[in-house]
Amino acid sequence: MTDSNAPLSNITLGQAFWYWLKLGFISFGGPAGQIAIMHQDLVERRRWISEKRFLHALNYCMLLPGPEAQQLAIYIGWLMHRSWGGMVAGCLFVLPSLVILIALSWVYLAFGDMPAVAGVLYGIKPAVTAIVAAATHRIGARVLTNPWLWGIAIGAFVAIFVLHLPFPLIVLGAAMLGYVAGRVAPAQFAVGGDNANALRTFGPALIDDTTPTPAHALFTWARFTRVLLTGLGIWLAGMGSLSLVWGWEAVLTQMAWFFTKAALLTFGGAYAVLPYVHQGAVEHYQWLTALQMIDGLALGETTPGPLIMVVSFVGFLGGWRNAVMGAEELFLSGAVAATVVTVFTFLPSFVFIFLGGPFIESTHGKLGFTAPMTGITAAVVGVIANLALFFVTHVLWPEGQSGRFEWAALCIGLAAAVAIFRFRLGVIPVLAGCGLLGLAWALV
Repeated sequence: MTDSNAPLSNITLGQAFWYWLKLGFISFGGPAGQIAIMHQDLVERRRWISEKRFLHALNYCMLLPGPEAQQLAIYIGWLMHRSWGGMVAGCLFVLPSLVILIALSWVYLAFGDMPAVAGVLYGIKPAVTAIVAAATHRIGARVLTNPWLWGIAIGAFVAIFVLHLPFPLIVLGAAMLGYVAGRVAPAQFAVGGDNANALRTFGPALIDDTTPTPAHALFTWARFTRVLLTGLGIWLAGMGSLSLVWGWEAVLTQMAWFFTKAALLTFGGAYAVLPYVHQGAVEHYQWLTALQMIDGLALGETTPGPLIMVVSFVGFLGGWRNAVMGAEELFLSGAVAATVVTVFTFLPSFVFIFLGGPFIESTHGKLGFTAPMTGITAAVVGVIANLALFFVTHVLWPEGQSGRFEWAALCIGLAAAVAIFRFRLGVIPVLAGCGLLGLAWALV
């Protein structure tokens, strides 16, 4: 494991491997929490990348369909250690979550009605809410460095919470505002904003503000074509293999096809694509029931990795229900289906980063490109605040605001908030403690 004071030039792919593996196990709290963890580790403590370069990469990831935190990990891994670095970072970001969700999905099907299991989940939900709220505060304090950016963030919150505008439209509006405002007040929309002077306190970084783009990250049409053909080839090989072995109408093949389409529609994160997944997985294919879909979302919220990992739960239940590997191999059926769904959901993220990363690196330091992207980052803070509010309402009023109010969940959530804000406890101790509180409440 790389120490925070280790020489920056000595960071190897092997050392990075262990960091990305650790991140895969501690990346709780949704995209806000995951991005905050990476910022604290890679910008502030380990100094693998400077604040400006970090935000420049993040802004690009915000534009893409798919999980932006995982894409940010791919981007940084690729920038540091070429394509192998990106693949290691991206795969390890989701692999622990896949293993944990396969195990939890089996526990859910085998023991989900037990009060102890339900109690632990009851306590973890408000803890996750507090983690997301704390991460929203952290990333907002870092990004919203002037009134211009505050205005964009507030406007984005109103747009999504009050007006229910689609996330792509909010991104487009923020980019346009950033472009126009960047010409009026360029200093306010340089990456880092008014906080740029404070960034120097972190010390020099391996990938610093003035570090030249490495040779492998330079844009060429030959490389662009090679990456595009490789990505399409991998996808076609996977789809072709499933079709040849099981047939086009088989459950696994249809899962691969459906979740490929879902991966291209996930603008705005997991919650933006859940209606599409619900319509297809529950209503059309009937891989699981509506109530099971809600339970899967709860499990997805309480495990590390992107929130869109709930699709692995969908795959497990669909594979189990249809016994895709045989009636005597239900666990294997669920595990294989969950793996297929995960691969086809996250494959596009790697292609997007490897394709677009070199172009984004060529725009580093150019205000004409960075100002719109800074505007997008500010807007995303407002969207994440809306996500935190979504968590609060669904945890405290699980049956809707006309239903009962969960006072116990409120107390557990407040305890988690105090632990995070006042005592600065880590994610894992907070989740473990709140899970025990939920278990005690259920048993009492």
